[in-house]
Amino acid sequence: MKENISLSERKYIKRRLATTIKNLSDKFSVIVVSGARQVGKSTMLLNEFSDFTYFTLDDFDTIDLIKNDPMLIFKQHQKVIIDEAQKFPEIFNIIKIVVDKFKDRRILISGSSNLLLMKNITESLAGRALYFELFPFTFGEFHEKLKPTNFLNLFKGEIDDNFQKLNIDLYTLMLKGFMPANIFEGKIENVNFWIDGYIKTYLERDLRQLSQIESLIDFRKLMQLLALRTGNILRQSDIAKDSQLSAATVSRYIKLLEISNIIERIPGYFNNKGKRLVKSPKIFFIDPAITIFLSGYFDRQSLISARELGGFFETMIFLHLKSLCSILIPPAKLYYWRTVSGRVVDFIIEYGRKIIPVEVKLSDNVRINDAKNLLNFITIYPETEIALILYSGDKIKWLHSKIVALPWWCIDR
Repeated sequence: MKENISLSERKYIKRRLATTIKNLSDKFSVIVVSGARQVGKSTMLLNEFSDFTYFTLDDFDTIDLIKNDPMLIFKQHQKVIIDEAQKFPEIFNIIKIVVDKFKDRRILISGSSNLLLMKNITESLAGRALYFELFPFTFGEFHEKLKPTNFLNLFKGEIDDNFQKLNIDLYTLMLKGFMPANIFEGKIENVNFWIDGYIKTYLERDLRQLSQIESLIDFRKLMQLLALRTGNILRQSDIAKDSQLSAATVSRYIKLLEISNIIERIPGYFNNKGKRLVKSPKIFFIDPAITIFLSGYFDRQSLISARELGGFFETMIFLHLKSLCSILIPPAKLYYWRTVSGRVVDFIIEYGRKIIPVEVKLSDNVRINDAKNLLNFITIYPETEIALILYSGDKIKWLHSKIVALPWWCIDR
């Protein structure tokens, strides 16, 4: 695909989540799609659901229309999209009344806030809505691989050994990230310019709308400290100490970043097997480029020598695994595993009774010693059918009858 394409020239790239939502939209009255600013929610809804009538609450006239006659648009239209729903929280009580009264109505709600974390919203739609999160593009999705066959086959314990090797500049890819505005961009300088504006325009403005922030300087400092810790266990006391902010302020700011879908926590995996486990969550930014920018790395050479490079790579893998998990029905769950003795597995994918442990390794080669933590996990959880090492090499290598090393992008093909 050519780079530096103007917005008007860019074709729509189909999103995998749209297929999942389409399969459910006739069966459920309300489907909620959240996601960070600029991940492509509105674009997906407008392109994939043309039989729905679109309203955005970014438009004050629409809000005035709803205030004057809350039921009007729902009486006139059987299928409705309500975009940027967090701008007018009263809409959720209206939707509750609508779906209780009109069983044939279908409503798609989109928001740049994680609506599951907003208590008044979840209470209004309890038992009435399905919730999904749209992430930035994945590598396979951007290259129009709509069905991630390799990922789906993992739950059958299968691996396709036939694949075409790809020539990927990993470091440039991480610097560009996977936000729709940047994946077409050829110049890293323009990506940096966009991310800087994104942080200022969207994060700082939107977060101020959500809650009072005493100091944007302190808030940005917190984001930078979190970026340097992406892929690590979240220890808020350390962040409070390094930022010189109170523990309460740190906790509130982190929650605001979660509500804005910019960071995500993944919990420790715990299935009572007699092991003492670390239960504090790991923290990730949703896009590696945002993390890298906030950490102060603006070019390929500085990134290559970054102390946090492994965490940035793991953040990119997190984006792909989280996005892949989200398209399953029901969505698969993502965890990590760590014992108090220091045994760690970077990710655990749980889907029903299936568990797939995943180690991440930024290296062009892997050896059996790289699988020691996976072997330990399999000993404790012998029901594990397959375990993965996702690495930056270009070969599929079996290290054990249950452990296979894959080029990281293979899981998304």
